[in-house]
Amino acid sequence: MKTSAIPSSTELLSGVDPGLVEALRRDGCADPHAVLGAHRMTWKGRRGLVVRAFHPDARQAEVLLDGREHPMQPLGEGLFAVFLAGLDFPLDYRVRFAFADGNRLERDDPYRFLPSLGEIDLHLAAEGRHLRLYEKLGAHPRTLQGVAGTTFAVWAPNARRVSVVGDFNGWDGQLLPMRRMGNGIWELFVPGIGRGALYKYEIKTQDGNLRLKSDPFGLFMELRPKTSSIVMGLSDYAWGDAGWMSARAGRDVRREPMAIYEVHLGSWQRVPEEGHRFLGYRELAPRLAEHCRAMGFNYVEFLPLAEHAYDPSWGYQVTGYFAPTSRFGTPDDLRFLIDTLHQAGIGVILDWVPAHFPKDDFSLRRFDGTALYEHEDPRLGEHRDWGTLIFNLGRYEVQNFLLSNALYWLDQFHIDALRVDAVASMLYLDYSRKEGEWLPNRYGGRENLEAIRFLQDFNTEVYRNFPGAFTVAEESTAWGGVTRPVHLGGLGFGFKWDMGWMNDTLRYFRKDPVHRKYHHNDLTFSMLYAYTENFICPLSHDEVANGKGSLYDKMPGDHWQRLANLRLLYGYMLTHPGKKLLFMGAEFGQGREWNCDHSLDWHESREPERAGLLRYLQDLLRLYQNEPALYRRELEPGGFFWIDCNDAETGVVSYQRWGDGQEVVVVLNLTPVVRTGYRLGAPRPGRYLEILNSDSALYGGSNVGNAGGVDSQPVPCHGHPHSLVLTLPPLAMLVLKPA
Repeated sequence: MKTSAIPSSTELLSGVDPGLVEALRRDGCADPHAVLGAHRMTWKGRRGLVVRAFHPDARQAEVLLDGREHPMQPLGEGLFAVFLAGLDFPLDYRVRFAFADGNRLERDDPYRFLPSLGEIDLHLAAEGRHLRLYEKLGAHPRTLQGVAGTTFAVWAPNARRVSVVGDFNGWDGQLLPMRRMGNGIWELFVPGIGRGALYKYEIKTQDGNLRLKSDPFGLFMELRPKTSSIVMGLSDYAWGDAGWMSARAGRDVRREPMAIYEVHLGSWQRVPEEGHRFLGYRELAPRLAEHCRAMGFNYVEFLPLAEHAYDPSWGYQVTGYFAPTSRFGTPDDLRFLIDTLHQAGIGVILDWVPAHFPKDDFSLRRFDGTALYEHEDPRLGEHRDWGTLIFNLGRYEVQNFLLSNALYWLDQFHIDALRVDAVASMLYLDYSRKEGEWLPNRYGGRENLEAIRFLQDFNTEVYRNFPGAFTVAEESTAWGGVTRPVHLGGLGFGFKWDMGWMNDTLRYFRKDPVHRKYHHNDLTFSMLYAYTENFICPLSHDEVANGKGSLYDKMPGDHWQRLANLRLLYGYMLTHPGKKLLFMGAEFGQGREWNCDHSLDWHESREPERAGLLRYLQDLLRLYQNEPALYRRELEPGGFFWIDCNDAETGVVSYQRWGDGQEVVVVLNLTPVVRTGYRLGAPRPGRYLEILNSDSALYGGSNVGNAGGVDSQPVPCHGHPHSLVLTLPPLAMLVLKPA
């Protein structure tokens, strides 16, 4: 009887589940490593390793090992195998495929490497507690078993097959199928792939359809309208902000001045002589740092910088949660920008969007053919106003995705704070919905219990893992305890935008001064709730876009009166309790509404009247940062006292600010009438210096004032035994300080 010198096809597949082999050939294998790669085998009493490889278009294949070529037997339909007697692990080899056109493909075998994720990773991911999941999922260049390449890992629990495709394999999903591990995570190490390679995941759904998806954990993406992820890996950027980060950990930002400059990077400055192109992160860095230092802003808040496909969304429709937008450069370029700001003494706040995501089909929507990141039911899973989808925060894996994303920006980019957009839309199941368009929670209420728990976890982890960092909520309702600590039943945010103050204040300032006395309550109402939360007073991008006009547009009167009203508005904001935020362009009173597709109108800042406004804001911001009375107790009772809030007929309000034993008196004349001989209660006797007058000629005003100061008189007024007799300039603010 003749004995074969090599194993038969059946013997070379001995011990392998025939269903897996068939699935591999039919493009639906969830465990290609069980078939491919090197496996122990005994044949005719001889021990060794069988190596199997697959390429659907190959005619021949061979294993390259220790300088020798080992021809592989064809097993049909692109599958090849060879038995290597006497060998054992580890086995370092390459595979060479030959094709009918004479071309060859040689590579290290991706299916000979151990998984890059361990059991602990999979366990924590399943629980939703892998807070550094960005180190495991996504694409990470690394060296395994002495071979350089990239590990790819993605969560797609309902997929039949997931493959890595890219410019390195002709975007062919049959060539690099991934292995399915626990909890629906798919993984593959691809040798020879490094930084800069373009890739996506090709997902075969349970119904046999193919979906081509960018990487949810991708760290960089192509510039829109292209949508591929780019292999990048975590950075070894050499930070120069150690001093800032060390000092940050010991600071109490609640008792420090916080003047925030809100910036949309794509329209802050552009280069008109070069086709109106964007400035890059590195170009922007020194310009933005110098502008903030010159003005007196000590924080910059960036509208979202995560990748997004649609420019008019301003970054709020995120398609790459872990990828800094490539519009302005690479992730390390962004690190340089933040590093530069930190070294200039300027903190960085980043807008973060866990409330919704867009329907772009290359991104998260129906990622594995099912409603994976979103809810299946549109009554839970869709914001019809915005045309976006809502994260299913009832899934641990979705919570983990967002939690790890938040910590990623703090960890990898040294972000100092995250401002969470559209919190109200997360808290209420009936947000912007009519009856019958929403589903109540398990108790029959309208509160989104999963979102509440998620926001509490988010805040807990930020404060636990990053000392000195803080969080901010854009929450537009009267939800109680937004900035109350989690252990006391609150949501745990550090600060909340005071949308009520913003709406009331702008409604008041839009009125012609002759009518303001009928709306006096709009100006004073905020003090009834000023200490219920840790508030930030915002004049943000939302108020100068979408047909609302600029802040300058909102002010009544002629050009002079509009600028005077702006000076008065900014003065009121900077002397009102609460931290401060001003959107770019407001510093010089830009005339037109903000347009995200164009640079700010910087030429206007050189006009004499607007240059005066700019100079005034510089002095006002310096006053705010240098006077403890204006910031030390701005979040607690005892830092603010009305002197007179009832003079609606005259249009004058006055108050005292107090902190660290320092005090100032603020007087606002909200009409264009000069008030002479105006008597005001003095908290203490003595001389009061006029340390700021918004009507100064330096600022473009009419230069009415009190010659630098005034002495008190022993005449009772406003509940005080002494008083001041002042000249109040028109549409102006005075700040007085006891000498």
